[in-house]
Amino acid sequence: MIPVSVMAVGSATVSAEIKGRYGRGRPSRFTSVMRPVVFWNITYKCNLRCKHCYINAGPDVRLPELGEEDVVRVADQIASHGIPLVVFTGGEPLVSGKFWLAAERLSGRGRPKLSLSTNGTLIDGEVAGRLKRLGFAYVGVSLDSLDPRRHDEFRGVPGAWEAAVRGMRASVEAGIPTGLRFTLTKWNVKEAPAVVDFAAKLGLRRVSIYLLDTVGRGSEIAGDLPTREQLEGFLDDMVAKAREYAGTLEILLVRMNWAGVYLADKLAKSREEFLDLLRLVDAQGDCGRKTVSIYPDGTVRPCQFIDYIVIGDLRRQSLAEILTPDNPRLRPFLEVHRHLRGPRCSKCPFKRVCGGGSRNRALTATGDFWGDDPTCIVDPEKVARRWSVTEDDVEKALGLRGPSHA
Repeated sequence: MIPVSVMAVGSATVSAEIKGRYGRGRPSRFTSVMRPVVFWNITYKCNLRCKHCYINAGPDVRLPELGEEDVVRVADQIASHGIPLVVFTGGEPLVSGKFWLAAERLSGRGRPKLSLSTNGTLIDGEVAGRLKRLGFAYVGVSLDSLDPRRHDEFRGVPGAWEAAVRGMRASVEAGIPTGLRFTLTKWNVKEAPAVVDFAAKLGLRRVSIYLLDTVGRGSEIAGDLPTREQLEGFLDDMVAKAREYAGTLEILLVRMNWAGVYLADKLAKSREEFLDLLRLVDAQGDCGRKTVSIYPDGTVRPCQFIDYIVIGDLRRQSLAEILTPDNPRLRPFLEVHRHLRGPRCSKCPFKRVCGGGSRNRALTATGDFWGDDPTCIVDPEKVARRWSVTEDDVEKALGLRGPSHA
C-alpha cells in the first residue's frame, strides 16, 4: 500500500491506530518479511458476481475449502507465529460460518489485530455489533461508483450499492473504524475525488483505492485500465484530497507501487526528503514480502493478487515452515528486483522500492511474469537525474546489504 496521506501531510488515521505512528524519517516497522500481514481468503463463496474478482468467487462456486478443525488449527498457527494483522477476505467472508469461527479463535489475543474486507451488503446492526465485540480494528467496504447503477453492474447484483452503503453506516454506528475500497478503472477514475468526499460525509476514516489488476476475472477486463493521463490527474487529485482531509481521513493506494516513486518525486523538496519518502514506501512491502494470502483450500500464495503461484500448503505444512527465507517458492518474491527483465523495470534505479509494480499486468501486457507493468507512469531516468541518485544511492538509503531485508 502507498500511504498518500502520510507522504503528503504526515498524518494517518486507521493506519496509525493499527501500526503505530510512522512517517518521513520513521518508516513503519509493523511487519517484517517473516511476520507479514496475512490476507485470509476464508471462502470462495460470495453473494455477488463482481467483474474484476481476483479469486473468481460467486454464489455457485464449488471448490475445496478447509474444514472447521483445519480453520481452528490455522488460526492457532497464525497467533503463535506472531502475525501482526489478519485481513479476512474472500469471496465474501460474511457468507461463511468459518469466518466467525476463525475470528472468535483469534479475538482477544492481542496479536494479530483483525480487519475485514467485505462487499458490505451483509452488514447490519447485529453483524456490526458482533464485529465490534470481537475487537475488529477496521472494516473496509467496497464501493466502485457513486452511481448505484454503475456499481451494481460492476458488482453483478442489483441493489448492491444501497446495501453496501447501509453496511458502511452500520459499521460506523457500531464504533468500528470504517473505510471505503474503490477499484480504479478508466470508467470511474474521474469519480475518485467525489468518492473521497462521499466517504468523509459518511464518517469513514479511510479510502483505499485499488488499481484494477488483471488476475481472475480481472484479466477479462484489462482494457478498462486507466490511461497514463488519467493516472497522472488522479494522483494529483489524491494529493489534494489528502491535504483537504488531513487528520480525519487517510488515502491509500493499492496495486500501484510505482506511484510511491511518482509521489516521492512530486512531494520532495530536497534530495534527502526524496530518499526519506522512498524509505517510507519501501517499508510497506508487497506480495510475498510483508504480505501473504491464505486461500480457502489452505494453500498459501504470495498475496491474494497472485493466485497462480503456491508458496506453501497449510494442509501439509506449518506456517513457520512456509514463512522462511529458505522456502524456494517464496524466495523470488523476497528479491523481486533480481528477476525483473522488462526493458524499463530491469534498469530502473527504484526497482528495489516498487518491485516493478504488478506482475499480473506485466504478464497480461508482455506475456512475461517478470516483464514491465504497463501502467507505470514514472520516468526513472528523469527522476534519478532530478535528485542526483543512482541505484546504489537508493540501496544505501534503504540500508540494504543482502538479497532481502525485513
